[in-house]
Amino acid sequence: MTEHLLASIVQFVIWTISSTGYAGVGLLMGIESACIPLPSEIIMPFAGYLVSTGRFGAGDAWMGLIWVATAGAIGCNLGSFIAYWIGALGGRPLVERYGKFVLMSHHDLDRMTHFFVKYGSITVLLGRLLPVVRTFIAFPAGIARMPQLRFHIYTFIGSWPWCFALAYVGKQLGDRWNTDPRFHEWFHRFHLVVELALVAAIIWFVWSHLKRGRRLNEA
Repeated sequence: MTEHLLASIVQFVIWTISSTGYAGVGLLMGIESACIPLPSEIIMPFAGYLVSTGRFGAGDAWMGLIWVATAGAIGCNLGSFIAYWIGALGGRPLVERYGKFVLMSHHDLDRMTHFFVKYGSITVLLGRLLPVVRTFIAFPAGIARMPQLRFHIYTFIGSWPWCFALAYVGKQLGDRWNTDPRFHEWFHRFHLVVELALVAAIIWFVWSHLKRGRRLNEA
């Protein structure tokens, strides 16, 4: 089922970018940044692959990479705008009411808000460079009411190199896919590392929160 779902996502990404070009790149990255887990690790490499075919950049590969990275970073800001305001307008009541169902307590909410107030800029900047975290970073920033202009500036600064790096990988894969078998192996290892990191993060989150819940109940 996972393979079928992944194949469907890949087909959607390919169709959207192939049909709408830069706008499609921005749209898909906007979806990812609106807390919808549409992997940028699929979106941007495919855009980079199209750079290798001349679809972007009109034959100038470096300009093509720059433009698809810029389209992706703009899309991140657009999607983050939605997630930010969902967090700002209703995030705290939602977490206070339903947070227990995702193992998030009032303590977590207060700690997260304090952290964003103190370290919001660097948190957003680094969060945009991390798989999975980058998808959801706008929501807590909105809850903490991080200054929105600063939030969008750091979102763009953090998102652009991520988009460029993934697009560059896609271009290299496109250039050498049929001539260098090492790229097949590297591509699969990259996805394996992302998946393992996600599983490890989920296990740690659940374990730490259940452990703290038991301590509170015993007290």
